[in-house]
Amino acid sequence: MAKKSVATLQTGSKRLTKAIKMVKSPKSGSYTFVESIMAPDATKEFFNKK
Repeated sequence: MAKKSVATLQTGSKRLTKAIKMVKSPKSGSYTFVESIMAPDATKEFFNKK
């Protein structure tokens, strides 16, 4: 089962979130990790898109 973990980073006046998700490759069937640093309100969109 793919787990998601979110860490909150704070740099100066900006508040950012680092999101990590596991994505299954359609060709080989193996899992890879996709990381992204974004605003906290954009994390839901990140985890919902495939």
